Amino acid sequence: MARLLQAPPKFHPSDWDIANKMQCASTESQKSRSECMIAESRRLMDEIEKTTQKTQSDVNKKIEQRQEEIKFWKQELDNKLEQIVLETEVLLTFKTRLEKSLESCKKPLVIAQKCLLNRQGRAGIDLVHDEVEQELVKEAEVIQGVIALLGRTLEQTNEQIRLNRSAKYNLEKDLKDKFTALMIDDYCASLTNNAPDIRYADNAVKIEGNFVSPEEWIDFSNINVEKADKQRNNSLALRALIDGILSQTANDMRKQWEVVNVAFRNRVKEVKDAKHKLETLLAVVMDETASQEKNIAALKKAITDKEGPVKVAQTRLEARNHRPSMELCYDTVQNRLISEVQEIAKNIQRQVELLKDTLTQAETSLKGLSRRQLSLEEEIRVKENTLYIDEVLCMQMRESVYINSF
Repeated sequence: MARLLQAPPKFHPSDWDIANKMQCASTESQKSRSECMIAESRRLMDEIEKTTQKTQSDVNKKIEQRQEEIKFWKQELDNKLEQIVLETEVLLTFKTRLEKSLESCKKPLVIAQKCLLNRQGRAGIDLVHDEVEQELVKEAEVIQGVIALLGRTLEQTNEQIRLNRSAKYNLEKDLKDKFTALMIDDYCASLTNNAPDIRYADNAVKIEGNFVSPEEWIDFSNINVEKADKQRNNSLALRALIDGILSQTANDMRKQWEVVNVAFRNRVKEVKDAKHKLETLLAVVMDETASQEKNIAALKKAITDKEGPVKVAQTRLEARNHRPSMELCYDTVQNRLISEVQEIAKNIQRQVELLKDTLTQAETSLKGLSRRQLSLEEEIRVKENTLYIDEVLCMQMRESVYINSF
């Protein structure tokens, strides 16, 4: 108990002084270290701030540069899209021209084929493979060739329109992606350290496998631009080709159409001339037939007229045979009457034979003239039928067609 109440040891004043001095020295040392740390911290913070600001400024510049790059390619894509859209619209009008041109070929072909079919109705010698028929066959072949060529060109045009639209789709998709990327970078450029919607994002620096390199990014848009240029140039070349084809085919059809029309006009003229000659011959034959009929009538009358003198002479002889007794004399009258009868009979027989022979020949000639008349009339009907087919059925039908350039 006594020990517990024992007073603590007393220190010497020098110890007290030393302890105070040590406290002061330790405090000064700690203060110095703290000041150094504060100074270093401020320096480090200033350095980090400057580095951060510099990095952020560099990022801002990179974003700005990226925005300019996107805007450049977006403008390029916009220009190519406008060009390919305009070119496709123009090509569509050329497609319409081709379709109208194809449609316009149908009627001339039908007419050419109808003309060939109608001309099969010509009769007799007029059913000839003449120049008209040759040119009609050629015309049908020309039109069929034009239809085939225009059909192939239309297919080519449809394919080019498809390729143009494919290029347009790629440009539009690329533009849409560029627009989205530009909106995102515009948003990123607008962010500041004090922006209200900045936040921490987990795995923000993780690079996914679908990232592409800047070179691939440029190549992608460049390929789209080149494809659009290529299809636009192909479309321009195709339009020039279509222009040439439409012009040439229309000229070929018009030229052949006119050749056929000229052949028709010439043929109609030939047939009309032939018909006129036949009609002239028919008139001659009919006049000759009438003359021959009169001749036959005259010959028959001449034969009949020879019966009178014979009857008179024979009647006289018959009457004088009834003279009585001695009056029945063979006198000079009787002798002359007998001689007259014999002479007339001989002359009549000779004349009748001659007249009958001439009559037979005249009747044969008349039959020949009749046959000639029938033949000429039939041939004229043939020519009339040919003229009706060529001039009425075919030429009037052809006048309803005019071959336009589309």
